[in-house]
Amino acid sequence: MNAFDMTKDAQGSASEKRDFLELDEIPAADLRRIVDESRKIKQARAGQPKGAVDVGAPLADHVLAMVFEKPSTRTRVSFDMAIRQLGGSSIVLNSADLQLGRGETVADTARVLSGYVDAIMLRTFEPEKLTEMASHASVPVINALTDRSHPCQILADILTFEEERGPIKGAKLAWMGDGNNVAATFAQAAAAFGFELAIACPSALQPDPAIIEHARAEGAKITVTEAVGDAVKGADAVITDTWLSMNDADEARTRRHNLLRPYQVDAKMMKAARKDAVFMHCLPAHRDEEVTTQVIDSPASIIFQEAENRLHIQKGILLWCLNRL
Repeated sequence: MNAFDMTKDAQGSASEKRDFLELDEIPAADLRRIVDESRKIKQARAGQPKGAVDVGAPLADHVLAMVFEKPSTRTRVSFDMAIRQLGGSSIVLNSADLQLGRGETVADTARVLSGYVDAIMLRTFEPEKLTEMASHASVPVINALTDRSHPCQILADILTFEEERGPIKGAKLAWMGDGNNVAATFAQAAAAFGFELAIACPSALQPDPAIIEHARAEGAKITVTEAVGDAVKGADAVITDTWLSMNDADEARTRRHNLLRPYQVDAKMMKAARKDAVFMHCLPAHRDEEVTTQVIDSPASIIFQEAENRLHIQKGILLWCLNRL
């Protein structure tokens, strides 16, 4: 192990650098601890001003670099507030701010940023960029979304589900629509947290088979089907995501709409799930496309609680990456 594989923990001793890249690369016990500690942090802050610093300021004097190649609302604000509430600070960088957008390599950018900050958060299109950043950074790197996965979101979703319905182990979650990066990350989480996942989507938009098969090999119970009724029956949560990417051309948008229309989450679908089933969506939502306004605004919807929990789960992730958990 060389110096680029090492960081310092809270006691100052050397330990392995902790990158938060893919859920299936992190021990299940660590993921469980991140969720549980994030919930405790949230409870401890109840009633405090949003800008208040957590007791003890565990990340005082730490700086998080937030690198965005894709725009964001929840990721940017939640990570910014998370590091502030933990006593640290952040710097926000996008392609226009970096030489990365003008020919500098990801590896060189990683080395440069590592000399300035204590952790790097990257939101990008290509998972290969994330891997390269982590390989060459001497500080922890956090996956804030790639086209392959969205691990921060899924841990926030698990926290939210458990606040409302208790332990997720043994529960059934039904995914409706595009088998995208969020669906794929739910598959990774199913193995780590022991819940059943039923994915209903058109055959042309199913999740990466390699991710599904790897999760099954790790013990996950996952079904992938085109049949909405089979997936939603007995579900404790019904989950969806936007049908469209910001980069989709008009022709692709029309095609995706036609393929995904049968998977719209509406009141009828929610009634087919368990009586107390919750509705979840990582946002932004396109009302009356992937989900009806009636469902979004119903008592079953916990989407804004999900959004808030991004803040609390980011704190758990930061503390884990920097060896404070």
